[in-house]
Amino acid sequence: MAAEPPPPSLSYRTTGSTCLHPLSELLGIPLDQVNFVACQLFALFAAFWFRIYLSPSKTSSDVRHAFATIFGIYFVIFCFGWYSVHLFVLVLVCYAIMVTASVSNIHRYSFFVAMGYLTICHISRIYIFHYGILTTDFSGPLMIVTQKITTLAFQVHDGLGRRAEDLSTEQHRLAVKVKPSFLEYLSYLLNFMSVIAGPCNNFKDYVAFIEGRHIHMKLLEVNWKQKGFHSFPEPSPTGAVIQKLCITLVSLLLFLTLTKAFPVTCLLSDWFVYKANFLTRLCYLYVVMQASKPKYYFAWTLADAVNNAAGFGFSGVDKNGNFSWDLLSNLNIWKIETATSFKMYLENWNIQTATWLKCVCYERVPWYPTVLTFILSALWHGVYPGYYFTFLTGTLVTLAARAVRNNYRHYFLSPKAVKVAYDVVTWAVTQLAVSYTVAPFVMLAVEPTISLYKSMYFYLHIVSLLIILFLPIKPQVHTQRQPQTLNSVNKKKAE
Repeated sequence: MAAEPPPPSLSYRTTGSTCLHPLSELLGIPLDQVNFVACQLFALFAAFWFRIYLSPSKTSSDVRHAFATIFGIYFVIFCFGWYSVHLFVLVLVCYAIMVTASVSNIHRYSFFVAMGYLTICHISRIYIFHYGILTTDFSGPLMIVTQKITTLAFQVHDGLGRRAEDLSTEQHRLAVKVKPSFLEYLSYLLNFMSVIAGPCNNFKDYVAFIEGRHIHMKLLEVNWKQKGFHSFPEPSPTGAVIQKLCITLVSLLLFLTLTKAFPVTCLLSDWFVYKANFLTRLCYLYVVMQASKPKYYFAWTLADAVNNAAGFGFSGVDKNGNFSWDLLSNLNIWKIETATSFKMYLENWNIQTATWLKCVCYERVPWYPTVLTFILSALWHGVYPGYYFTFLTGTLVTLAARAVRNNYRHYFLSPKAVKVAYDVVTWAVTQLAVSYTVAPFVMLAVEPTISLYKSMYFYLHIVSLLIILFLPIKPQVHTQRQPQTLNSVNKKKAE
């Protein structure tokens, strides 16, 4: 009997373009990842060209919208081939809702259609295509578009369907008082700067950027004259882009070395599960989870740099008088790696998604906002069982960490040596707890997750439950937030 031909390389299994397949084979990197990086690098050069040669002073807004949309559509088709139809169908259906639905229901219809379609696609990739192994992962752009569709729908509802006095300050600032045209809608959702890797942004900020009002608007918000500028400044994003590209390069090198050396499959090896002692497993888990971060650092920082290169992402002037280009930043690496609490870690990871969850859920639901926000976050991420292990474990850890912090932190605020020792200990505990919590998020499936947690004796689950059950619950004391509020009030009075 003739031998069966070997299966094709997994790197070749993509519905997107295959023209970079030789490069994929040469580097040993899956073709869909090569296509992604190629599109983002091309988008970076296109963004510089867009800012210089299609600047608002030279080109009309319609031309800028059209260029951004056409390039974005091309990138999606290049990366995902016929799977890009899912993206276009969702966009067209939700624009029909935007045009035909009443302003009192526009946010509801858009939300349920977008989230419903996204969930169906998530389920199909896992249970029809066996965890997406044999199919290109088109869910990333679909997740970003879902965020934008729902964000815009809620902001249109705020601008046209609610009274101004019922809105929060932020909702009032971002409210959209005129429904977008078809071109504006397509450009916002499918522009080449964010269609592949995001991040989500606000419609008013995007339109202001296209029309050339973005930087001036942000400078007026921070009162540029009081920041020491005698004439209206024209900040350049070049410095910020170079800095972010350096971070991207370092992240790529770490991905090609550290991530390859410590894959997540190491946590399923016989040595780890049966032979290593508990402390060794704990430290090794931390190293493996650290090794899984560079790909996120790379993708999100590069996406931020692409937007900045186009002139989008200016956030104002910082306390030192320097221009800030972090409006669209999705993470703060320094604060993540030095986080001394679970809360601090989460606040600096996937920042724009946290902002979206707050905008469409946490601020709006009348009951159980924390629980409902958790459910929405889980559904948006997907239906991999590992995601739900992570979110459930994270809920326990968050409640336990809050109880410990509220009961004992005030004992360690002085003297300075004690505070430093407390920070070192809480940093170590936070990093190890995060590694334990997010491991299922990377492993995805049930069996490897249970295997890992059994090898770790479910220690963090047990400790968290004991803390929640037996530690007295004290109201949270806002030792840091209150002085900031008073200072801001005093500053306004002084001004």
